[in-house]
Amino acid sequence: MRATLKDIGAELGLSVATVSRALNGFPEVNAKTRAAVEEAAERLNYRPNRLAQKLVSGRSNMVGMVARMTKDAAADRGFVEIMLGLSARLAEKDIDLVFQVDVDADPVAPYRRLIAKNTLDGFILNAPLIDDPRIAYLNEMGVPFVVHGRAGETADYPYYDIDNHAVSARAVTLLADLGHRRIALANGVAGDAYSRRRLIGFNQTLERFGMATPEVFVAHGTPNEDHGYTFGLAALSGRFGAPPTAFLCSSTLVAAGLYRAAADRGLTVPDDVSIIAHDDAMPALRAINFDPALTVTRAPLRDACVPLADKLIRRLAGAEPKRLQTTFEPELIIRRSTGPVKQGEEDPW
Repeated sequence: MRATLKDIGAELGLSVATVSRALNGFPEVNAKTRAAVEEAAERLNYRPNRLAQKLVSGRSNMVGMVARMTKDAAADRGFVEIMLGLSARLAEKDIDLVFQVDVDADPVAPYRRLIAKNTLDGFILNAPLIDDPRIAYLNEMGVPFVVHGRAGETADYPYYDIDNHAVSARAVTLLADLGHRRIALANGVAGDAYSRRRLIGFNQTLERFGMATPEVFVAHGTPNEDHGYTFGLAALSGRFGAPPTAFLCSSTLVAAGLYRAAADRGLTVPDDVSIIAHDDAMPALRAINFDPALTVTRAPLRDACVPLADKLIRRLAGAEPKRLQTTFEPELIIRRSTGPVKQGEEDPW
């Protein structure tokens, strides 16, 4: 049975009020008493009532995450890994992560409901949209939060992001250096902020090499295998003109679909078509296990967990948002799925 504040007080000969103040870090409790209370709480298996704690200290030590899920939830294999990583890191700091799935047409509605209950200290946001209304609402309400990603070029809130412009720029540069002049893009969902940044990086880098890609060879969609397969079949059919000699994919799942599409068109990777993808390092779909092994820009999702949790903790403690912003540079790993353009296929569109 778990102990109560009264049990700890009886053990140490202290009042319930003194025990409560010690556990909540009030400065009027001396260090010796606080240490004794904390030791007794651990020994007696005391766990605080979060709601009662919030009444005393203004903090519940609970934060929320409302998952903005895709229509095809199976495509978001990294979400479970993020949840596990965040939960583990926050638990180390005695903070509970409250999870809820967004099933409302209004993306702000879940936050409005949770804030009205006054039980959470802050939020972690995932999959930001361009001009995300959730961010505007939380800023308006003065509720602390951190974002996995960024909604725009500038931000006045804490975030942990990867350089999505560089994801495309490095991939296109590699392919251009290999002689490819017809490069297609299988991008993520058009409304997602990361997709826009990758599209900008793609187009700007093509322009730097004196190239451009027709709109028909840029596709947006849920980053799953079906997206890659459907787009790959159409792009490689020849009915839209000379087919691409290389593809840049938004994820390893999309790349898996493109591998199948190339095989169904009687093409081999990389002799006939080169493929490169962004890799979030999902254990169930390792890029190195593709045949041939997949060239990637790599930024493991799990690497975001500790920074996101720590940034929110620091924000709750009063740190300025601008000091809690990190953009991570992805790593380029060259494997066997990319090679020189096939002789006779060097002409641009």
